[in-house]
Amino acid sequence: CQTPYLRPLDILSEVVPAGGLAHGMRVFQVQGVRGFQLAASRPRALCFPASRLFIHCDRFPEEFSIIITLRVLSVPAKRNEYVFTLMAEESPSVLVGLRYAPDKLHFLFWSQERAGGWQTRVTFPNVSLSDSQWHTLVLAVSGQSFSLTVDCGVPKDTPFPASLSVKRANFYLGNRRRRKGVFTGLLRQLVLLPGADATPRICTPMNFKVVTLSVPSVLQDLPAKPASNEVLKYPYETDRKVTLGSRPPCTMQEKAQFWFNASRRGLYLCNGSAWISMLEVKQRLDYVEEYQNLVTNSETMGVEVFTIPKVGLFAATANRYTPPGSAIYKWTDGKFVPYQNIPTYQAQSWKYFTIGKKIFLAVANFEQNDRGQEFSVIYKWSRRKEKFVPYQRITTHSARDWEAFVIEGEAFLAVVNHREGNNHNIDSVIYRWNPRTGLFETNQTIPTSGAYDWEFFTIGPYSFLAVANTFNGTSTKIYSHIYIWLSGSFQLFQSILTFGAADWEVFHIGDRVFLAVANSHSYDSGMPAPSNFYAINSSIYELNVTAQMFVKFQDLLTYSALDWEFFSVGDDSFLVVANSFDGFTFSVNSIIYRWQGYEGFVAAHHLPTVGCRDWEAFHTTEGSYLLYTSAKEPLSKVLKLKTT
Repeated sequence: CQTPYLRPLDILSEVVPAGGLAHGMRVFQVQGVRGFQLAASRPRALCFPASRLFIHCDRFPEEFSIIITLRVLSVPAKRNEYVFTLMAEESPSVLVGLRYAPDKLHFLFWSQERAGGWQTRVTFPNVSLSDSQWHTLVLAVSGQSFSLTVDCGVPKDTPFPASLSVKRANFYLGNRRRRKGVFTGLLRQLVLLPGADATPRICTPMNFKVVTLSVPSVLQDLPAKPASNEVLKYPYETDRKVTLGSRPPCTMQEKAQFWFNASRRGLYLCNGSAWISMLEVKQRLDYVEEYQNLVTNSETMGVEVFTIPKVGLFAATANRYTPPGSAIYKWTDGKFVPYQNIPTYQAQSWKYFTIGKKIFLAVANFEQNDRGQEFSVIYKWSRRKEKFVPYQRITTHSARDWEAFVIEGEAFLAVVNHREGNNHNIDSVIYRWNPRTGLFETNQTIPTSGAYDWEFFTIGPYSFLAVANTFNGTSTKIYSHIYIWLSGSFQLFQSILTFGAADWEVFHIGDRVFLAVANSHSYDSGMPAPSNFYAINSSIYELNVTAQMFVKFQDLLTYSALDWEFFSVGDDSFLVVANSFDGFTFSVNSIIYRWQGYEGFVAAHHLPTVGCRDWEAFHTTEGSYLLYTSAKEPLSKVLKLKTT
């Protein structure tokens, strides 16, 4: 028998009751496109008899196309999910079905050319759909040949049997009549088109991945605004209702997603490229108050604040004295409390980073241990112990700082070696993560002079690494360098004259890119001593896209500046400087500067500090804070930003 009409038979619409949704169905919108999510609890609820479609014939058509538009989630290895099946009522066998496995598609059909029949499975390898994107598949049968076309690619062919009976058979949506193997992604379109290859009809539009031949009305686009006294007929959801925490990415993949910024009390909507404010309480920094005195093991040279997902907020202090070493504090009930002690050797700084699901914390040790060995250590977070444990030792030379970054999917870790003995002109090293050995291995060395700091940043597709050179053995008036990643290594991009540079800080304000250097002191053994080595300008540079270089934007008078920290409150941008010594005393004010547009950065708050070495800004659900460390006393302080 032959089907007397060649209209599209919308399988998906058959399981959607008029004016509502079937039990176990939800509508989600992703990237501006709606689809069904199916529940596994009642697979038989999402089925209907084949006789609804095959009214004039109880044979599956010999020539047909099946068009599927779907969005697949990541499927675990060895797991299969059924997009649809056609099954006889009293048989466990699949008459026709499509099954998805990681990087594979299986098309199943029942061959009846001999007694009893047998199941045939055709596997299409290298079909990867679990990229969080919409895809359209066309299963076309013509002239005893079956082909699969994915996103209008090259079809793959195989034979298909004629005279396949569908008498007393049912279509099952997203399953094969069992809870196991239910489809967990989103289905937008599932259409049977008898008598024709649908590929030419599907592959003409530009957006072929979500082209519509026939979809249920609930998935069709609705007016953005309903009529005055109407509500949306069919409610739908985005795949993530609201994201909490720090600012997530906003790309086409996150389009129509919401993000709630607890610290700003703002609700934002992703339009495919930027977060648009839907509801926000504008905040302004009013004043800064002392919030917590954090007694440390000894003087603190640096601090790293970080969050371990599902564990909490932490601060790691790099403490000067070897015994008792450095400490990690956990934010508990609105305060930092001691959590773990780690042996270190005149630690200078910590760096938190992740590689995949692995969590690491690297310490820069400045001096040797009691056996004359000089090395820094990478610690790994143990989920079982909920502590950091030693993972890898790396030989360093009076290390000051670590910087972790990723380029083209590969993880790197760069150390600044300050000096070896009395020689300040030595190489600093960039290490590359070897996923086979699970270790960092030397990738590139870069000559540095008494280096203090690395700063990695990206601008568009380009990656940069800036080094703060402090002292070459005779002078602090030396060039610090910015390197650009080209052809698999860092190459010199620009040199900037600095004076005992101790820190680089990169930040963005709108579309503008800035780079601030902290100059610590001016000294030259061959020149007369200045009246004050330490009262000198630190500078802010801005990227000039036309000139393809950073040009000086502003000078700010600082007093042995050792660190810059950029942060925002509401729509306002700020820079805080760590002033450590004015030539006479270590009790010197550090300053918060507010961005004033045309005026640049203007001093807004003066903060009493003692030998200030490092600043860290962080946010919790209770508010925004600054943490500063002292290199001259065993006391760091948490300051709370009071807003109005």
